[in-house]
Amino acid sequence: MSGNRRELTVRALARVEGEGRLNVSVRDGQVQRAELNIYEPPRFFESFLRGRDFREPPDITSRICGICPVAYQVSACNALEQACGVELDEQVLNLRRLLYCGEWIASHVLHIYFLHAPDFLGLPDAIALAERHRSALERGLALKKAGNAILEQIGGRPIHPVNVRIGGFHRAPTRTELAPLAERLRRALDDALDTVRWVAGFDFPDIDLDHDLLALHRPDRYAIEDGQIRSSTGSSFAAAQFPDHVVEHQVPHSTALYARLDGRRYLTGPLARYTLNSAQLSDTARQSAHAAGLGAECRNPFRSIVVRAVETVYAVEEALRLIAGYERPGRPGTQVAARGATGHGVSEAPRGLLYHRYELDGDGLIRSAVIVPPTSQNQAAVEHDLRTLIAGHLELSDADLTSLCERTIRNYDPCISCATHFLDLTIDRG
Repeated sequence: MSGNRRELTVRALARVEGEGRLNVSVRDGQVQRAELNIYEPPRFFESFLRGRDFREPPDITSRICGICPVAYQVSACNALEQACGVELDEQVLNLRRLLYCGEWIASHVLHIYFLHAPDFLGLPDAIALAERHRSALERGLALKKAGNAILEQIGGRPIHPVNVRIGGFHRAPTRTELAPLAERLRRALDDALDTVRWVAGFDFPDIDLDHDLLALHRPDRYAIEDGQIRSSTGSSFAAAQFPDHVVEHQVPHSTALYARLDGRRYLTGPLARYTLNSAQLSDTARQSAHAAGLGAECRNPFRSIVVRAVETVYAVEEALRLIAGYERPGRPGTQVAARGATGHGVSEAPRGLLYHRYELDGDGLIRSAVIVPPTSQNQAAVEHDLRTLIAGHLELSDADLTSLCERTIRNYDPCISCATHFLDLTIDRG
């Protein structure tokens, strides 16, 4: 500390994916800035997809993230299948949704137990959680293994699945092969319901967001692998209209692009999905949400851990439904012929809406690619929430204020690697 300047630096933010820095400046009791300085070099996936064969993006883009590779595969497939005018068989679509349920289970449970729950229990990490709450962590491990089992059975392996292709899959499992998954998932449903009850008992600050919300919507079920895009302002549009409403822009302090929805900041992810689609949850998931104290909407970012737990219940139950009704398709996938066209695809990654756009030439080579991950869409909202929280807690010491900032950021489960990796924290007070 010197003069009216006060600095605090935290070298790394624990329990998020990626690297970056948060800079906070306070002058005369006013928060002048709270910037997520993402300094990891850009990864250039959009650039090196140019000139590649149109069948390659599902495998290439899955490498963007080891936690949600299926989201990248499915959004890519949705866009490329739209460009090529392909309609998939219902059983193939159901198998794709089942695979996505596996990713939701595995990703949500990873966040709940290993990244986020320690914040509410006053613990530094999952190792301390294992020491103090061993049975809870063992429950989380069993749940995550259930999600991984779906990914491995249908995708070929739990990380970066290799069985997904445009038009469907390279191979479809038999009913007999899926039967062990159902038995495992029936046990997992009890664990998922216990998880909702567990996290509902945490203490949550009383905070509500005022951002626009954006998520996929389907009238017949909770949207996961596809759907119409809907906002909390009442607008609704197809994937092809995404660029008309969402515009990316660059800021000086980050290598990741920011995005605005019709000129405004917005939030995508579990809170947006739940608030816009809670009526589409299964009865069991809806009842667990009610018992956990959630209403028809949830705008408290600290309660996002509860919403993720409810979505885990839904994903397990939906996986069981899909397995019970499964009929092996006559062919695992539709043959797709290239054509010169542009396709748009969306799906709901665990962290929020993920958009892909591909322009193809007549030979099936990619002329341009655009990928908009959920974390980059959420950055402006996260910065706004940080400024609001800091302004209301300036009486805290640097250590306590740092802890509050880190907890706030982890509410959104940012995948900074996807956006392009968090955290040095510098607080400059005057």
